[in-house]
Amino acid sequence: MSQVWAQVAAAYYTIPNVHCYSGGTEETALFPKVAETLTHQGLSIFKIADTDNPVYAIKYSDNSLPIVGFSKKYDSPFNPVSAFVAIMTCSQADGGCPFIAGAEKRIPITFEDPKISDNTQEQSKVYADRSLQIATEMFYVFSMIKM
Repeated sequence: MSQVWAQVAAAYYTIPNVHCYSGGTEETALFPKVAETLTHQGLSIFKIADTDNPVYAIKYSDNSLPIVGFSKKYDSPFNPVSAFVAIMTCSQADGGCPFIAGAEKRIPITFEDPKISDNTQEQSKVYADRSLQIATEMFYVFSMIKM
């Protein structure tokens, strides 16, 4: 969710040359509730590779380039290797990844993982609330960038 909302915020504030990526401490798969939540919040999501770790194209506007979303480790060769800023959003990742090679800056903005609500009646609300919280924080961060 952070990758998506950061890219949306960069586009909203017309900050050029921003390309957002994501990575965690392990490779799993995008949890379906994340795609469902983002879809309910107005994004278009298309599965472009149906494997154990599906790949998605995520669009925030009709004319935007799609965001490529899939689960990967932070050091995946898909991600940049230098000249980037790492925004650490999971408190587990912040503690588990004290050094991100190639990052020029590291900004911890931690969120409680919405998976705490998995298999509960509150799951949809928790995912929606966390997504909006992440969106709010990413919009704030990008609003502070002086061009």
